[in-house]
Amino acid sequence: MNAQMISMVALIRKETTRVLRIWVQTLIPPGITMSLYFIIFGTLIGRRIGEMDGYPYMEYIAPGLIMMSVITNSYGNVVGSFFNAKIQRHIEELLVSPMSEASIVIGYLAGGVIRGLFVAAVVSFIALFFTDLNVKHPLLTIIVVIMTAGVFSLAGLLNAIFAKKFDDIAVIPSFVLAPLTYLGGVFYTVSLLPDFWQTISRLNPILYMVNSMRYSVLGVSDIEIRDGLFMIFIFFILLLFTSIFLLKRGIGIRD
Repeated sequence: MNAQMISMVALIRKETTRVLRIWVQTLIPPGITMSLYFIIFGTLIGRRIGEMDGYPYMEYIAPGLIMMSVITNSYGNVVGSFFNAKIQRHIEELLVSPMSEASIVIGYLAGGVIRGLFVAAVVSFIALFFTDLNVKHPLLTIIVVIMTAGVFSLAGLLNAIFAKKFDDIAVIPSFVLAPLTYLGGVFYTVSLLPDFWQTISRLNPILYMVNSMRYSVLGVSDIEIRDGLFMIFIFFILLLFTSIFLLKRGIGIRD
């Protein structure tokens, strides 16, 4: 095993250990939050709505709630970890080490994906107390969760690279990520919207991720599954190479 691989594995282990060491902060809160969503939207409101797209409302929103927890937690994991490393100046130790910028990005990326997978497992377990989850395409479900967690881990890394103070890492989740997530079809099918708003909704990348997850679990979707997977893949590649490029240029770190 060469030095690059050893250093990358060490960084992945560090990020994974961080997630597990503070599990009360990383795994329990999303479980509690999603439980409230299931109780309020699924149980109370769902009784009035009945079915959506041929499924009980609780079962219909379950994949979207799992995906929402994956998005917010994978993003938050990397933006917090990398920004702390930048503020405390020990990111510079990685940059002057023999590690390549790609290894650094992959290390932080893996940490975000691992947290996303853990959170998805926790929320899926909680969902079983409220509804049945008969996953129609298990392999596709895992792929969608991993790729989506990867996309938002990289998005969190970009946020952390450009952030100069703690307030900067709260702006994107509050004013961009949250609105896009709530308007991404988590709680409804876009077919209920007027044609104009259906077209607008299709400009929201999270719609493709939520519906890819819904298709993998329930077999129904507002978009073609090929379009959903293509969108996720394109964003992943774009954000991956952008992150590596920014680290190589030292943007946001050497400024």
